[in-house]
Amino acid sequence: MRQRQASQGARRAREFEAFVAGAAGRLLHAATLLTAEAPDDNPRARRLLTLALAHTYVHWHRLRGEDPYDRARQYLATRFARAAWRQYGGFGRASAHPDSPLGGLVPQERLILVLRLYEGVAEEQTAALLGLPTERVRTLCERATATLLHPPRNPAPAVTGAKVAPS
Repeated sequence: MRQRQASQGARRAREFEAFVAGAAGRLLHAATLLTAEAPDDNPRARRLLTLALAHTYVHWHRLRGEDPYDRARQYLATRFARAAWRQYGGFGRASAHPDSPLGGLVPQERLILVLRLYEGVAEEQTAALLGLPTERVRTLCERATATLLHPPRNPAPAVTGAKVAPS
């Protein structure tokens, strides 16, 4: 009995190691996009990844045919959403690294954009995962895409020393 448990534990560890070897890079990139950190300086993204992988490992024996990548991605997304909600009192504007491609978006827009466009999650699945109506997910994704394609202009520089004509 003890030998069988040890064998199952070793097999579980090998399967999980193979999963991490294949999925960790993509999950880290998704987490880095979510946190809007620089790719080479991303401690929040690495923490999100570590928590998602730990959660997946704990539930590894219960997956039974379920996609472990999908489970890890779901945990990553919900953990990011909860952290953003707590940190910013909702999905307000968070400070982002200037090198982040998604830095101009609010956390909720980043989350939806990453799930929909980078991860290829269907609109209905994204809505169900985040507890939002499908139409809201569509609207936020379109707004985020428009913001990335057509970033807002910087304010015009202030004119100094100009004389105002008398009226």
